[in-house]
Amino acid sequence: MEKRERLQAAIRGDAVDRPPVALWRHFPVADQDLSAFAEAVIGFQHRFDFDFVKITPASSYCVRDWGVEDRWEGDTEGTRRYIRHPVQEPRDWAALPVLDPTRGALREHLEAVARIRQALPEVPVVVTVFSPLAQAKNLAGPERLLLHLRRHPEALEMGLRTITESTRRFIRAALELGVDGIFYAVQHASYLLLSPEEYRAFGRPYDLAILEVAVDAWLNILHLHGEAVMFDLFMDYPVAVWNWHDRETPPALEEGREKVRGAVLGGLSRIQTLVLGTPQDVEAEAREAIARTGGRRFILGTGCVVPIHAPEVNLQAARQVVEQAARSGSL
Repeated sequence: MEKRERLQAAIRGDAVDRPPVALWRHFPVADQDLSAFAEAVIGFQHRFDFDFVKITPASSYCVRDWGVEDRWEGDTEGTRRYIRHPVQEPRDWAALPVLDPTRGALREHLEAVARIRQALPEVPVVVTVFSPLAQAKNLAGPERLLLHLRRHPEALEMGLRTITESTRRFIRAALELGVDGIFYAVQHASYLLLSPEEYRAFGRPYDLAILEVAVDAWLNILHLHGEAVMFDLFMDYPVAVWNWHDRETPPALEEGREKVRGAVLGGLSRIQTLVLGTPQDVEAEAREAIARTGGRRFILGTGCVVPIHAPEVNLQAARQVVEQAARSGSL
């Protein structure tokens, strides 16, 4: 099977020659230059030959044109620390303009996307899109966002509408470049942050408005970030694949799969296995995940980004184990 055929079969629940597999990571420093970033993503795929490429830029790519500033300080996930938040007062939300994806940081990222797409014509490619609440967090800071959500909801909603429209325009531009879908990252659907009622008010309407733009793409992936996620609020989202930190928080992989109509993506622990484990540990954990799902409606991966210090031999083991499972007839 070719990569696209294998992924589409997995999403439908049909038999596959082997489970699809994909891992992704940040590329700090390189992610501040479109050429270096594109080459890093392309080189990563050439080394590991995963079934799809998830383009993982610095999270500030989508908010930098509103005046955010961030810097690299050595985080092992490859993320940058925000050092300037342009939204300080509730009135600042109304001052945000709708962004033009043909200008500034969005244009640069789209240029990198175009280079990756051209260099990997046979590989499915998805772009990372952060939810409006996640972008709002980076514009205001996590504590200020929650304060505005609970004390100044109308002001925040003005900002969320602007962020949503800007994101819709970016997605249209990315789809015109030939990407196969979006990796939609939700960071606030956690009982540790919001109540379900709060997420229904400040998250879901904007999520659905964004996913509507990508509805015709075949490889839209929903990522629920963090612990204690509100999984059941997302069972009806119009996506093909559900991804969450399944080794760290409920539901279990096979339980989540029973709740949704598409495929689930996960099975590997980022820290305990890919960073601290051995290739044998990776193989054992992957085989367990394959057994628990029967290899159907399942994509082998992690619940989030692979830390940048994960040994490459462990990443290679994740790629090889699906081939071994196919040869051994354990599917």
